Amino acid sequence: MTREYCIDGNLTESLEAFFDQFSRVVLTEPWGRDLDAFNDVLRGGFGTPDEGFILRWKNSARSKELLSYSETVRQLELRLLGCDFTSRGLVARDLSAAQSGVGPTVFEWLIEIISVHGAGGAEGADNVLLILE
Repeated sequence: MTREYCIDGNLTESLEAFFDQFSRVVLTEPWGRDLDAFNDVLRGGFGTPDEGFILRWKNSARSKELLSYSETVRQLELRLLGCDFTSRGLVARDLSAAQSGVGPTVFEWLIEIISVHGAGGAEGADNVLLILE
């Protein structure tokens, strides 16, 4: 039987809060707590089942509101402070777009990463099923 984990969108006021909740609900091992590490843990290990799992995201519409452009701008500003010189232009461009309400949001970043690991995704063999409620 496939394991199922539930995330509550009412508790995802920031990307860090999403990571906190994901850590409490799903993981048993420490991880890097960034988007690259999130992508890695969806492959299995780190406490996530190697055979895949269901991630049920309750109140996802609320997460979509909370992880919209204001959070995206905040995350890109943080990224700009810590990125290397070669990435600065790309991050600055993404930041400018987000400030104008254009481009993917933090919510969409997470959905895209999870979708890669589900049916039809490039890493679909990881068998992660996302259910948005």
